[in-house]
Amino acid sequence: MTAEGIKDKRFEFGDNWKNFLKHVDSGQIREAEKSLVTKTGLPSFQGKTFLDVGCGSGLFSLAAGNLGAKVHSFDYDKNSVACAMELQARFRSKNSVWTIEQGSALDSDYLASLGQYDIVYSWGVLHHTGNMYAALENTLKTVKASGILFISIYNDQGVESRMWRIFKRFYVSAPKPVKLLMAVFVAVRFEFLTAVKRLFSRKSPLRKKERGMDLWHDAVDWAGGYPFEVAKPEEIIRFCGERGFTLKKLFTSDSGCNEYVFSKNTGQERTTG
Repeated sequence: MTAEGIKDKRFEFGDNWKNFLKHVDSGQIREAEKSLVTKTGLPSFQGKTFLDVGCGSGLFSLAAGNLGAKVHSFDYDKNSVACAMELQARFRSKNSVWTIEQGSALDSDYLASLGQYDIVYSWGVLHHTGNMYAALENTLKTVKASGILFISIYNDQGVESRMWRIFKRFYVSAPKPVKLLMAVFVAVRFEFLTAVKRLFSRKSPLRKKERGMDLWHDAVDWAGGYPFEVAKPEEIIRFCGERGFTLKKLFTSDSGCNEYVFSKNTGQERTTG
């Protein structure tokens, strides 16, 4: 199955990224760099090769390049590809190596043509392809032996996840005024819940930007992110373990994405999680 074969209308991720790029600044780029270093545990990406599967705005490809990696980015969405190119033109260091092109994580031949990389990154992408496990299978093959895979997948919340899928499917076909109201609902809901949780933890209710993102564009992405698939951590860990990957770090979330950092085994050993 290919992304082109999905019958339902898709969310236009690239349109959201175009609006996001209007507000990107050096502070957000530094936050993206910090996120990569903190989550992967690598103090430097110097001399590493980095594959960004579904690059979106290109923010994390830029961050990886700033950290010293040689970067290859691709995205299925033409507007996302254009966004990454715009970000490259505006912020990329002249000394960095960063190629960008259109491609699909569901295209096994395309991914095979890319070779293998030291770091493969795909944050919040594979569950939007329409065939998450096929996309993950293809992505795993691009990781070098002893390389790192850093992915995030929506957490399976059972009935709530099924309700969100209906919400998102409705969003992509709704008229613009309805889409605006739905995005506002998502922004208020999540920001309110976050503020309450932070207050109970005796923290400031104001949430700082995470991963260099912002509340509004995250809310639009959440409201309209369709196709939409989810998985429990043990399912992803088992799937990757059976294909020669060992879990190094897991960052869980009740309502959002679980983040996984795997390393690829050097031999034929397999782990089941």
